[in-house]
Amino acid sequence: MADAPDLTNLVDLAGARLGGSVVAVNDEFFAFAERMLLPEPPIVRPGVFTERGQWTDGWETRRRRVLPGADWAVIRLGMPGIVHAITVDTTHFTGNSPEEVEISGTSVGGYPSPEELLDESVEWVTLVPRTPVKADSVNVLPVSPSGRMRITHLRLTIFPDGGVARLRAHGEVLADPRLLDRVTSDLAASALGGVVVAASDMHYGDRHNLNASGEARVMGEGWETRRRRTPGYDWAIVRLATAGRIVRAVVDTRHFRGNAPRAVALWAANAPELQFSDDVSAITEWRPMLPPTRTQPHTQHLFDLEVPVEATHVRIDAIPDGGLARLRLLGTPTAHGREALAMRWLDSLSPGAAKEELLACCGSEDWASAVVARRPFGTLEELLAVAEQEWWRLPESAWLEAFTAHPRIGERPAIASTPTTSARTTVVGMDAPRREQAAMEQASAEVRAAMAEGNAAYEERFGYIFLVRAAGRTAQEMLELLRERLNNDPETELRVAAGQQAEITAMRLHRLITGS
Repeated sequence: MADAPDLTNLVDLAGARLGGSVVAVNDEFFAFAERMLLPEPPIVRPGVFTERGQWTDGWETRRRRVLPGADWAVIRLGMPGIVHAITVDTTHFTGNSPEEVEISGTSVGGYPSPEELLDESVEWVTLVPRTPVKADSVNVLPVSPSGRMRITHLRLTIFPDGGVARLRAHGEVLADPRLLDRVTSDLAASALGGVVVAASDMHYGDRHNLNASGEARVMGEGWETRRRRTPGYDWAIVRLATAGRIVRAVVDTRHFRGNAPRAVALWAANAPELQFSDDVSAITEWRPMLPPTRTQPHTQHLFDLEVPVEATHVRIDAIPDGGLARLRLLGTPTAHGREALAMRWLDSLSPGAAKEELLACCGSEDWASAVVARRPFGTLEELLAVAEQEWWRLPESAWLEAFTAHPRIGERPAIASTPTTSARTTVVGMDAPRREQAAMEQASAEVRAAMAEGNAAYEERFGYIFLVRAAGRTAQEMLELLRERLNNDPETELRVAAGQQAEITAMRLHRLITGS
């Protein structure tokens, strides 16, 4: 088909190798739904029976005796991302495949239980509307444009019953940028969004194996080229999960005993304009990262770089040819890379998930809804501008709602002992004031007592808590501001408090996007 989706550089987000798992299913009488997520193609075993019937390689439900009806399975993606197409593979299901399927997605933070995922409050977005599928066929179904958002879970519904051999969610990983903060990460990893976008040859092994999750179990799970009969070398290009500063490379030739490269070389390119593109033809300058260096068969090589290298893309040369099991590029995001990744993440969240993140920055429901509705932003500057505009458009009641999300200055908020999915925003929101009020926690007993007394006087006078941007201020400065603002008339003080909320919101948004 001319309009068939291009799956070349897409990852199976639901695959078991990436960590995908079935978390809930209404029926799996004949065969367990988990088999749908296995990486290997489905097989058939004629004449093999279990106590439930003939052995089948996939998910199979019992025959439905009352129509209409449907069976369903809920899958947690190995990594959240944007799904572009879904394969419903009914290979070997000839007289027992579904007639139609429907696929939905949702974005739920944390680690929700099956009961929480099945709750009526969870917002499911249609990825593939109810669509006929063929028996004993590989059905590749494009995701509707309205479903191109970051999701964490899939729901597959089959009508009216039957079997599915394999389910593939072809998409691009879009990791939460906060996963990369304060740690050194493998910026090439497919689990974080790295993609091997091009290679000179992959006769024996796919290039996407280079940055796959986990260790290669056999030679066939690596990248391997044909035997070169002319001068030169083979190569592969990795687009990093984000622009980063690389400090170590891991080149793994394990399982390649008689066919490993004689040497490898690494080259870096910095092309932020191609950070989310598969096109590498525009890259004209490659800087040396690791000179041609001898490698050994069946060995994991660690190469620490004397000077960290900033890059968006890395090329590895296999000299002259051969196979590599894995390539790991350890480092941290650059400031620009972290911000670009975070903006793409925020712009791609479902409306509900985006609102949850914004409510942790400002507790006004109306403000969060208004800001979400104005996506995409593209840049931090645009996000901050929109946040400011929508804040000052709100009625006073919305300002007061936002004020109630803050603890009193000097008062430690309580933390839920067992946070649930629905409590995630609250927990995140509680963490920010603790960081922002660090100075008050170090204050003397006298200052803390004076602040408590001032808080009470302020609330009695104005009817809401004293709000001040605590970050960057000493406890004594906050106490003096409280005493000074007690002299304001109510109308003036409400505008001052709203201004402080605007500063706090901007600071939290900045931290959300930059990580600092």
